[in-house]
Amino acid sequence: MERMDGGKLSPSRRHQRLRLSGSDPRRFCRKIIFYQEANMDTTFIKNGGALIAEQIAAAVRDGSRTTTVTGNYEIEQTILIPSDFTLILDNCHLRMADDTFCNMFTNEHCRTEIGHTIEGTDRNIIIEGRGRATLDGGNYNGLSEKNCLQDGRPHISVNNLILFTNVEHFSVSGIKVCNQRWWALNFVFCRFGHIHDIDICSDDTYVDENGVHHQGLFHRPEEYKGVYIKNSDGIDLRAGCHDIRIENITGFTEDDTIALTGLWGRIEREFFVVEGLPTDIYNVSIRNVNAAAYCAIIRLLNQSGIKLYNILIDGVMDSSAGCPHIDRTTMGVRVGDQHLYGERHSTPDETYNITIRNVFTRAYKGVVLAGAIRNLVTENINGFDGCGLLMENHATID
Repeated sequence: MERMDGGKLSPSRRHQRLRLSGSDPRRFCRKIIFYQEANMDTTFIKNGGALIAEQIAAAVRDGSRTTTVTGNYEIEQTILIPSDFTLILDNCHLRMADDTFCNMFTNEHCRTEIGHTIEGTDRNIIIEGRGRATLDGGNYNGLSEKNCLQDGRPHISVNNLILFTNVEHFSVSGIKVCNQRWWALNFVFCRFGHIHDIDICSDDTYVDENGVHHQGLFHRPEEYKGVYIKNSDGIDLRAGCHDIRIENITGFTEDDTIALTGLWGRIEREFFVVEGLPTDIYNVSIRNVNAAAYCAIIRLLNQSGIKLYNILIDGVMDSSAGCPHIDRTTMGVRVGDQHLYGERHSTPDETYNITIRNVFTRAYKGVVLAGAIRNLVTENINGFDGCGLLMENHATID
């Protein structure tokens, strides 16, 4: 495919962040790095989804099972990635087309009958970004959790930029995601994975009572009602995810930056369940996160009997100071919830072996605990620059 060069980063919006060096927060570099948002001032090739799908098919036919995408494309259909395949995104900008209701990337067996079985597991999938590789949600399509599955609308999960279900041995790295229409990267029943070097920038639009759009979320009274694109998380691990490393995550998210959410909701129960696989979330490490979040930088939640255990959080830096998208992070790390989302709250034998260390936050609340937790370890939790309550505990801890 023809490579398109000469695109320029738009100077309209800039984000300030601190680069975290290593897992020890004392080694934070104090160098301020400014980067420009990924709204490229260039032309996008139409029907990019079909073109990239053909590249993938050609690589399968010739046996190489690797392809490199360059240039700037408008994505009008979901691109399916088969097993044993490496997709390299080399300095490209992929943007969802207007009025589309589909993911940008899924594994090949996602949303298929065989995908609900162990036999239908996809394996050994790599998405590797290089340079300025960008996945862009484009203009919002209006689909939300509130109106999905009504009047012919699809489920909200079509708004994930990357959706992997029932995938074993995978890697996603080196990409910037922006303007996601819901959760940017969503993983359900996935295992043995590595998610790293991801930069995220949610839409930060607030719509006031007069319908006027404003940029920036600044905790106005009842502001959440006016958030234009709600629940635009960064990275979500849902039921059945285990043995996954997440590291080197930066940026701003309108909701949670990283969420490990063990709920038996519609997305798991009706759409992406895999018969014969455990539903628990376990053996997950999260390291070197440097982000600002309108909700929590890292959230752990499990209810309705799904277990969440053997979780390590090491190295969280709150970058909301000076961020143009938000005034202050709401919560640094959040474990459990007083609100009931499922059939019942978790018990101590369902949420255990949770370690949280090396957290630096200026959030309204540093670490928030709820529910029942066994064997919780917190070390080196630090507040700065007007951090509110450093530790809020509503949990029963054994």
